[in-house]
Amino acid sequence: MTVLKNILKGITAYTDAFKLIGVLKLWKYFAIPMMISFLTAVLIGFLAWGLNDDLGIYISKIWFWEWGAETFRVISNFIGALIIIALGLMLYRHIIMALSAPFMSPVSEKIEKHLYGIASAHNHRNTSNASQLWRGVRINVRNLMMELLFTIPILLIGFIPVIGIVSAVLLFLVQSYYAGFGNMDYTLERHFKYSESIEFVRKNRGLAIGNGIVFMLMLLIPVVGIILVLPLSVTAASTETLRVLEKSKKLNISSCKVSKTL
Repeated sequence: MTVLKNILKGITAYTDAFKLIGVLKLWKYFAIPMMISFLTAVLIGFLAWGLNDDLGIYISKIWFWEWGAETFRVISNFIGALIIIALGLMLYRHIIMALSAPFMSPVSEKIEKHLYGIASAHNHRNTSNASQLWRGVRINVRNLMMELLFTIPILLIGFIPVIGIVSAVLLFLVQSYYAGFGNMDYTLERHFKYSESIEFVRKNRGLAIGNGIVFMLMLLIPVVGIILVLPLSVTAASTETLRVLEKSKKLNISSCKVSKTL
């Protein structure tokens, strides 16, 4: 039940994201990440378009019999498209999240100072742009490997008639979790070490899934979704992650006035 509540909180956090970005004048920080997001999406989109049919044909060769060959070919094309989409989205997310780390971390810090005051920054870990980039690469390579570990068996389920439809839902939830994970880590990198952040997200996986669900759905919006997905998702993830940190007494806010106004 707690996981479901946190999923809902992760989703509803987006409602104030636009307003908060405007109040803090954060759009300038998103310029380069939005460009990275758009160019990466275009590149992976072209690669996916070129490989889609080839993969479907390759999968269809598994079926050696004449009977049902046409049906299996249709299924193969669907599975091939599913694989390409899943892998394409994975690569897209992890590339933009890793490369955007030096730009997203300052955004999260400004949100923290706005909501909880300057005193909360006293407990921050000292990090540079280079260390933030390395942290982003490390986290996203780790998450990519874990995501592939879950994705492969889920894709195999897709070959099972009727039950196979469940694979699409499971893939969406897995990708949502790791999308939210990456967005939350822009805040966590100031407060926790690598292993501690992994444990934090694991305990608050509902927030990660909720944040990632909207992230994934936004990618379905042509062009606009790809451009706005990082600003909105990072802002929403930051506010909810900070809320949990405050609740667990991880923020030093005793000597400052907390701003609850977005």
